[in-house]
Amino acid sequence: MSSIAPAKDRSVIVSLGIGALLALALFALVPVDAMLWVKALHVLAVISWMVGMFYLPRLFVYHTEAGVGSPQAETFKVMERRLMQAIVNPAMVVTWVSGLWLAIEVYRFQGGWLHAKFALVILMSGLHGYFSASRKRLARDEMTKSSRHWRMMNEVPTILLVAIVILVIVKPF
Repeated sequence: MSSIAPAKDRSVIVSLGIGALLALALFALVPVDAMLWVKALHVLAVISWMVGMFYLPRLFVYHTEAGVGSPQAETFKVMERRLMQAIVNPAMVVTWVSGLWLAIEVYRFQGGWLHAKFALVILMSGLHGYFSASRKRLARDEMTKSSRHWRMMNEVPTILLVAIVILVIVKPF
């Protein structure tokens, strides 16, 4: 067994390593008065993450309907992999790092709205993991879910995002 990680596993390791370095830099070097810059970074990362979370299950619908071995299915495999590696994974890491910085440095983990938001972001992260595992299954031509399933799953990130935004803006508790 080789000690070198396969390319697909290396991309995850690289994303996590970049996230760890970003977190270290953010917490060690960024003064609290840079809060607006960190908040802007956080919003941009959230937007990027959500774009991918909305688009990925839609690609799964088309992939599933294209059928195993079709030229379209092979194209969808490439699109799904690139979307996850270039946008969705890095955006999630930056969202978490900048969000934790804001929670610690600005909000001091106070407010029921913040705890509820974190619970929903954890759910969104779990959904991200489900989409990631599903992408890998589809890449192996394991069609275990129907296009109808993916159409329904396409709505879950929207519901979570609406609840998160309401908590952040309204701060109901």
